[in-house]
Amino acid sequence: MPVQRFVSFSVLALLCLGFSATAAQAEGLVRSTSRFYYQDSSSGRVTSARIIRRYHVPVVRPSAKIDPRLDPRLRRAATIAQERSNARTKARCWRYVKQALLAAGVVDSYPKTNYAREAGEELVRNHGFKKLPMRDPYAAPIGAVIVYGKGTGGAGHVEIRTKDGFVSDYRSKNRCYFPVLAVYGKFSS
Repeated sequence: MPVQRFVSFSVLALLCLGFSATAAQAEGLVRSTSRFYYQDSSSGRVTSARIIRRYHVPVVRPSAKIDPRLDPRLRRAATIAQERSNARTKARCWRYVKQALLAAGVVDSYPKTNYAREAGEELVRNHGFKKLPMRDPYAAPIGAVIVYGKGTGGAGHVEIRTKDGFVSDYRSKNRCYFPVLAVYGKFSS
């Protein structure tokens, strides 16, 4: 089985190099070392291609959009949270998000729940937020509050969507790896 993988990969390498050969011809023309594939062309010239063992393809996500239906104070809350955030987590995500929402005037009083996983329920029940019809944090508009389940001790995680990432007690370009419970926003009155 390993030989077949080598042969099929070497044929692919030949095709990528621009050589036209049948599979049988390719098997005879290719030699391998640990770093390069060498190939004898029909003209007698030896050519090589570097073997790439690992590569990283960065995932580039589009910037978040502004939803004009959402309360503009949510965007202000995202800015406040970003200004106050740290490079690394302090395990105080819900506290930082609560403070940003209060400072921006999105909520009238400091939310009382302790766990991040409970944030959405309280925001809907006491502060006029609505669950948005999406589950993808990258599709959330700027200022949306994203609530995640599980986490350390089952506390969950909560963060606010910014233009190019997410923020709570720390900022990140990538979403939290916990499962999304829901995305919340507050509509303008």
